[in-house]
Amino acid sequence: MRIQDIIHVDKEIQNGQAVFVGTRVPVDTLFDHLEAGISLDEFLEDFPSVTREQARDLL
Repeated sequence: MRIQDIIHVDKEIQNGQAVFVGTRVPVDTLFDHLEAGISLDEFLEDFPSVTREQARDLL
């Protein structure tokens, strides 16, 4: 998957933060969860609009 298929940046969405394509979920949220010891599965449960493929390919 190309990075353009995973991350989108638009100043009108979340003040220009990088978000997962098709969502309003900031990419940083995934890293914050993982740094806090929260599993990828739990992140995906918390943010069902992010696909496993998007998260996996970003990592």
